[in-house]
Amino acid sequence: MMRNYSIISLLCVLVCLRSSSLTLSILDPLDFLALQSIRKTLEDLPGSDFFTSWDFTSDPCGFSGVYCDEDSKKVIALNLGDPRAGAPGLTGRIHPSIGKLSSLAEFSIVPGRIYGVLPPTISKLKNLKFLAVSKNFISGAIPDSISEIPNLRTLDLSYNQLNGSIPGSLGTLPFLSSLILCHNHLTGSVPTFGSQTLTRLDLKHNHLTGLITPSTLPTSLQFLSLSQNNLTGPVDRVLLRLNRLNYLDLSMNRFVGAIPASIFTFPLTNLQLQRNQFTGQIRPLDQVSIPTVDLSHNNFGGQISSMFSSVQNLFLNNNKFIGEVPNVFVDKLMAEGIQILYLQHNFLSRMEIDPTAEIPVSTSLCLQYNCMVPPVQTPCPFNAGTEKARPTTQCMEWRG
Repeated sequence: MMRNYSIISLLCVLVCLRSSSLTLSILDPLDFLALQSIRKTLEDLPGSDFFTSWDFTSDPCGFSGVYCDEDSKKVIALNLGDPRAGAPGLTGRIHPSIGKLSSLAEFSIVPGRIYGVLPPTISKLKNLKFLAVSKNFISGAIPDSISEIPNLRTLDLSYNQLNGSIPGSLGTLPFLSSLILCHNHLTGSVPTFGSQTLTRLDLKHNHLTGLITPSTLPTSLQFLSLSQNNLTGPVDRVLLRLNRLNYLDLSMNRFVGAIPASIFTFPLTNLQLQRNQFTGQIRPLDQVSIPTVDLSHNNFGGQISSMFSSVQNLFLNNNKFIGEVPNVFVDKLMAEGIQILYLQHNFLSRMEIDPTAEIPVSTSLCLQYNCMVPPVQTPCPFNAGTEKARPTTQCMEWRG
């Protein structure tokens, strides 16, 4: 009885629209009903007026965030919420009727307070290419059925409350290019991605465990962040294959072993390997042109290569480097070619710099707690401590 009433109401609306001589195309009836259901479970947060235009006595193709195809009279894009930065967003749940928008190619919700699970009916959207519901409160597991969306290119569910494992079937999506699941509560291992279309993979700040093998990640990756998980094992063979990377962040895991020298030849703008258990000496093959390199809080040893002198922001602190700091670093510092040079908490024995030299205010240099008294007094980060030099007994053991 209720279904019949809804259809009768819809027909009445359509008759009214046609009789008002509107020039806009009239939306497909099934899409009209789906939008009505979606609207009933969502509200504007205080200060938001996104739904003001959603008056179902007019054509929904004129609603904010609704985009229709003129020929099929179907919704092809649904962008819910005011996209302006700082807008309050929406609250409520995503209604399962989202799966009835059969021509939908793009679905997004701005940051807000959307809660509940991601409806499994989304898997019915066979034309969907872009799905982004980030910075909300979506909970539960990622539906395995998302892998049934054959044309999906971008999946962004970041900054939510998702738990469970990452469905292995996501790795089989043939056209997936961007997968962003950071800042959730996901567990388990990183699935194997067989597609060579994936260029961006962001899984940072979860609870992922296990090993990363050479077959796990595709060579097509350009952006990779696995930071702040509990991943373990060596990654040298993995990194050798990923020579298209322009951003790499493996920080704050439990990775071990050496890193390949060739990684410093990749077209990287940012290399973050800090707070792991990496070991070995680091000998770049050529001058390093990566703007930011952070290798801090590991177990790297040996002498510092002069090839790092062209790095603008270099963090080598809290390792086991020994010997003298190459003079080229002094030249770069004084010429403001280096902005940050953190060498504290190593076993370095000398840096040839005039004690009366004035370090440019645009640069930051920290040398304390090495096997020398810092030749110049410079401000260090708070976590560097207050001790200027290491105890002599420690330095005797690590003398290079």
